[in-house]
Amino acid sequence: METGINTGDTAWVLISAALVLMMTVPGLALFYGGMTRVKAVLNMMMMSFSALAVVGVLWVLFGYSLTFGNSIGGAGIVGNPLEFAGLKGLMSESAVSGTIPTLAFVAFQSAFAIIAVALISGAVADRMKFSAWLVFAAIWAVVVYFPVAHWVFAFSSEDDSTIGGWIANGIEALDFAGGTAIHINAGAAALALVLVLGKRIGFGKEPMRPHNLPFVMMGAALLFVGWFGFNAGSALGANTLAAVAFINTIAATAAAVIGWLVLERLRDGHATSLGAASGVIAGLVGITPAANSVSPLGALAIGLVCGAVSAWAVGLKYRLGYDDSLDVVGVHLVSGLIGTVLIGFLADPASPAGVAGLLFGGGPDQLWRQSVGALAVLVFSFVVTFVIAKALDLTMGLRIPAEFEAEGIDTRIHAESGYDLNPFGGRIGKGGLAQPSSTPAAGSAETPETETLNPEGSVK
Repeated sequence: METGINTGDTAWVLISAALVLMMTVPGLALFYGGMTRVKAVLNMMMMSFSALAVVGVLWVLFGYSLTFGNSIGGAGIVGNPLEFAGLKGLMSESAVSGTIPTLAFVAFQSAFAIIAVALISGAVADRMKFSAWLVFAAIWAVVVYFPVAHWVFAFSSEDDSTIGGWIANGIEALDFAGGTAIHINAGAAALALVLVLGKRIGFGKEPMRPHNLPFVMMGAALLFVGWFGFNAGSALGANTLAAVAFINTIAATAAAVIGWLVLERLRDGHATSLGAASGVIAGLVGITPAANSVSPLGALAIGLVCGAVSAWAVGLKYRLGYDDSLDVVGVHLVSGLIGTVLIGFLADPASPAGVAGLLFGGGPDQLWRQSVGALAVLVFSFVVTFVIAKALDLTMGLRIPAEFEAEGIDTRIHAESGYDLNPFGGRIGKGGLAQPSSTPAAGSAETPETETLNPEGSVK
């Protein structure tokens, strides 16, 4: 049967979908889990796993339809949630998107939705109720992510029988793989959420270093590999566009690591493993919107700027007084903004996007489009997330009790510990909470020696 399906393109998109899913679990789970203190590692990893669960269900029920369904009223704001509810009508061989089965595209985009929600969790480490996180993740996906993804990723059909989002089709801002829809969106949401949630106990006064830097570096490595599915996979085919996005991703990431480490060395006197891992993420975030519109030299420039500026920006939380635990704002929001706006300067007409930026004779035309798109997503995400967080805080409460935070969210919320340091084992007491013995064994998590062996706090 002639369906227009290309098996090579389909294989690449399905592999890319798996790579992007790997970015959340285990990639982001390890990256964020290693950056937390020892008493919160399981909770942090659980937030990534739960984002996959919550968003995965919503995506099948109506999330895909809200994102890629025909725009309600042709306004470009949100898709029709009933058009593909339950993914109805998409199992047929006639359901084709370009050269791939539509369900392959559905799978690919599901991974984008999942990681967009999971990214926010890094800002609230140690102190947010797990129940509140689950409710927040569900509401935010429906009210913020699905509409914004519709704005950015849903393109109108050539005959206008299907109307897409206003950013993609109205102002025609370029966002190849999610600089606005995912990174600016999640970064702005993270800032709003932490302003409502408040600071960790001891923030700015006590050391809060990452407890497991090998976890952080392994997580960053998995994110790096998975990101080729994120960017090159967004070509939706095994073609020249995928190759351009692939090499630009390598170039920007390499330059960002150098930019971060050089600034870190000049500022602090040391180039650290945490800095290298963070530089990887900054470069990946920065090139995400621009992977199809700049040359490899342009990618190097974007990466270098993102690495250096994000390395500086992560320290703003101490000056401005907001507690973004794992630097979601400093890396994802800042590098997402840089990469999106720099398209207006560095877009190369020889690239697959075929758009000329300011430095290539295109004038300010693309620059204003990029700026408006980025600002619209930032403001919408921040304002709506702030309202969601305030409503949840007033109804169910966002934050765990102070004593739970002091003892550790893993023990008090999940009745588990990431590391069994007690050679005699442990036990679960009344209410499912871990009950330490009256005389803790030497080296257990309750002894002062353990705190010495497992220092907690920020390296910044």
